Amino acid sequence: MKVTVIGTGYVGLVTGACLSEMGNHVVCLDVDARKIQILNDGGIPIHEPGLDAIVQRNRAAGRLQFTTDVEAAVAHGTLQFIGVGTPPDEDGSADMQYVLAAARSIGRHMTDYKVIVDKSTVPVGTADRVKAAVAEELHKRGLQDTGFAVVSNPEFLKEGAAVEDCMRPDRIVVGADDERAILLMRALYQPFMRNHDRLMVMDVRSAEFTKYAANAMLATRISFMNELALLAERVGADIEQVRKGIGSDPRIGTHFLYAGTGYGGSCFPKDVKALIHIGHENAMDLQVLQAVEAANDRQKMVLVDKVVKRFGEDLTGRRFAVWGLAFKPNTDDMREAPSRVIVDALLARGATLSAYDPVAMTEARRVMEGLSGITYADSADATLDGADALLVVTEWKEFRTPDFDRIKAALKQPVVFDGRNIWEPALMKTLGIEYHGIGRAGA
Repeated sequence: MKVTVIGTGYVGLVTGACLSEMGNHVVCLDVDARKIQILNDGGIPIHEPGLDAIVQRNRAAGRLQFTTDVEAAVAHGTLQFIGVGTPPDEDGSADMQYVLAAARSIGRHMTDYKVIVDKSTVPVGTADRVKAAVAEELHKRGLQDTGFAVVSNPEFLKEGAAVEDCMRPDRIVVGADDERAILLMRALYQPFMRNHDRLMVMDVRSAEFTKYAANAMLATRISFMNELALLAERVGADIEQVRKGIGSDPRIGTHFLYAGTGYGGSCFPKDVKALIHIGHENAMDLQVLQAVEAANDRQKMVLVDKVVKRFGEDLTGRRFAVWGLAFKPNTDDMREAPSRVIVDALLARGATLSAYDPVAMTEARRVMEGLSGITYADSADATLDGADALLVVTEWKEFRTPDFDRIKAALKQPVVFDGRNIWEPALMKTLGIEYHGIGRAGA
């Protein structure tokens, strides 16, 4: 099948690459000429495990192309995926300008039947706005009888595991009321469902709402566990044992129950805000989600509060090692990363920092440019020498079994603040390391 994907960010690039892997001929369009040049030169503008191999393989096979030519891209695909960003506006609502701009571009250049697929995370009712934008452009051209359908096909990709999620989806949601569009979408996704038919067809508005509901539920689980972790510390319980206890209940399960320094990234913060805003627009006060957001904002300061409790409010003359800057492992994404709040708060109290992240160093330097008091090390070990304590902010695998003797010898005093509970308090005690975790009894 011939497919056009508008946008080459996480959603668009992963979607386009994976569709080409299944034999489709895919053209990825972006107005950012620099990004397209990187892709045409064989580079990848984002860090996503496994993506570079798929892109290179399908570019070589001629099934995957990258362009800034809007007219050619629209002419190419019967299926037109819109995978552009929907960043939060000042009031928390999703900024729809890029989605609607993409829709208008399709309307300006299409000459035959198109299925326009909203892949971006968009508010309920977006399909109607996209349909109106395309129809308006067709009317201007005197082509109002040209057929098209608008479909909602929300993505459920986890950064750091996006390729796996795309190639082996646990569900595919399609919101549509056009039979031809449904048949084309089913044919497109059939290779991804050879053993299990996971495609769910529903009305468009329900599909649009499903994406927000899914992310809001996961964010709620994280904030719920983080709040319980704070209580666990006060009552002398260990949140890791509690997690195992409740996670063994099949009605609850084990996913997204890890206490830590809060959620970040491009999805959960933005989508929770957007859903709260949608509630306000419909005269509903979404109290649970407001609490989820407030709990997450508080959680990003928990590690700082522990440092202050241990070393005092004035951290002038103190230096801390920071392991992990990306909002989660296996990505270089720094959007809404807890590390940014932690770094700002420690620097504001007079501390200096030596930071390391296996992947996100370039992006961290970019987003934290101009901050004085922070230096970037070439390795985790290089952050330690002479530091007053170590803070673990992102749970990269390489941090899980470090040389603890090296940590103990390099720090001025053996103090660690484990913001992701990757180490066991009992082991730290045996090693003679003062350990501060999240919701850990006696830690």
